[in-house]
Amino acid sequence: MPLLSEAEIQAALETLPGWSVSNGKLHREYRFPDFVHAFGFMATAAIAIEAMEHHPEWFNVWNRVVIDLTTHEAGGISPKDVLLAAKLDAIANRLL
Repeated sequence: MPLLSEAEIQAALETLPGWSVSNGKLHREYRFPDFVHAFGFMATAAIAIEAMEHHPEWFNVWNRVVIDLTTHEAGGISPKDVLLAAKLDAIANRLL
């Protein structure tokens, strides 16, 4: 899997509102109305994540889900991360 160039990452971020780069990873924090919505997001996202075989680093406390995406085998941000970020946004938008 090829890494994205800095210009490609910046172009991708323009299509992914709320996402940024932090510590060399695509980064986003979602805030849901409550724990049930946050957990529902994670459970629903898990199906898409498993189908892609591309697992995020994520952290949940009550209504908050923090996600970092990187392609470990590529050593940085790849097109797979951008695709997963877009899928996660689509899932989150249904619950927000």
